Amino acid sequence: MKNMVNKFKSIFQGYDDFKFKFTLSNWQTDFYRFFRSMTNYNISKNSLTLEATVYKGKKSYSFEISEPNEKKLKTKLEFVNKFIDNLPEDPDFVDIEKDTTVKELPSINNNILQVPLTKKIEILASIANKVKKYDHKIYGTFITNFVQFYIINSNGVNKYYELSPIMLDVKSMSNKNMASVIESFGGADFSNFNEEGFEKRLLNKVELSQLDIINIDPGKYPVILSPAAIGEFITYLGHTINGRSIDTKESYFIDKVGKKELPDYIDLSDEPLNEGTIPYFYNQEGKTLSNLNIIKKGVFENFMVDNYYANKLKMNENGNMGTNLVLHRGMDELPDMIANIDKGLYISKLHYMNFMNPKETTVTGLTRDGTFYIENGKIKNVVVNLRFTESIVNILKNIIMLENKLTSIPSSTNYGNFFIFSQLMPHVLVKDFSITSSTNTL
Repeated sequence: MKNMVNKFKSIFQGYDDFKFKFTLSNWQTDFYRFFRSMTNYNISKNSLTLEATVYKGKKSYSFEISEPNEKKLKTKLEFVNKFIDNLPEDPDFVDIEKDTTVKELPSINNNILQVPLTKKIEILASIANKVKKYDHKIYGTFITNFVQFYIINSNGVNKYYELSPIMLDVKSMSNKNMASVIESFGGADFSNFNEEGFEKRLLNKVELSQLDIINIDPGKYPVILSPAAIGEFITYLGHTINGRSIDTKESYFIDKVGKKELPDYIDLSDEPLNEGTIPYFYNQEGKTLSNLNIIKKGVFENFMVDNYYANKLKMNENGNMGTNLVLHRGMDELPDMIANIDKGLYISKLHYMNFMNPKETTVTGLTRDGTFYIENGKIKNVVVNLRFTESIVNILKNIIMLENKLTSIPSSTNYGNFFIFSQLMPHVLVKDFSITSSTNTL
């Protein structure tokens, strides 16, 4: 790859009028899908991708080439050279990334080799056998990647790093009533995967899925949000705390830097260097990343600002992308959180989320894969899937208990090379969570 990078760089440099940036990435992907406790399919593939943007003054053109070579790149640049003058200028463009700092990076294990297909099947066969006695079958994906990135630009940026993320999602579904529960693992270090603990947590949920199914009325309830559920809300919040959201005036936090907006015990950060997540050492422009406090003791401290918006908005660039969000843990045990609820809900996962008003951080969506009714401090029933409408800021304001441990929660793009990210989240107990209606279905 290094020789190819140098050849591509030389081709770009042959156009004196152009500035450029490009990323050459080599993806190895092992994507295993299972359905009704059987292999659905397994895809193992390698793919080479070139993503590039060419600039001529304030005009730019972006393109992507799959399985690139010198001929493909030269042909594309000839087209760009003829076409770019016809494009409109971006009056706010100043310059591309200038950070040439190169980090000393840790060695990365290739998890495709660490967790081969035989190991994946062994783990899943064990889980499938254990849920079988409950008349359940398992569904989901087990993804491992190994990726090499070169990030190059005409300002002297020359970065290389590797990623090897893991993502395991196991949904267990009842053949009897279609009730489903889910357990996930994500990270970059497979030694952090505790198979026994993973099975135990899933089986506990499977046992709860045998409870009677009920509906509930719309209203405000105390709810326990699982790490995956609060993580989904935090992901959406991340879209309102970047430079673009300031520019479009869609951020709740405009003019709130340094102001106390949330309780003292709410700490939120983006931690791309946290070893408990999937580390990202550079952003997509090549900016060297550091951990960033976003909310500290309830005070909003920082937006995530890339090179473009730093120049446009006259702000300091940090380059953070929100790929490694961490809601810091509290002091509470999950059983105590459940015991604290008289009549309320445990929500395992969210689905079909959409912003209603980004400025107010208002979202709507559905619950799925394990919503349970809590009464007198005990989980009593399975609840059908529910629709909610809530402000994420209000959710954070209404957190009254935070679990004393963090769970790594993975997520992935659903196409192409399956870009995998991870968060660290605790269970949280939220008062006055708004349930707006029932779907009457599981």
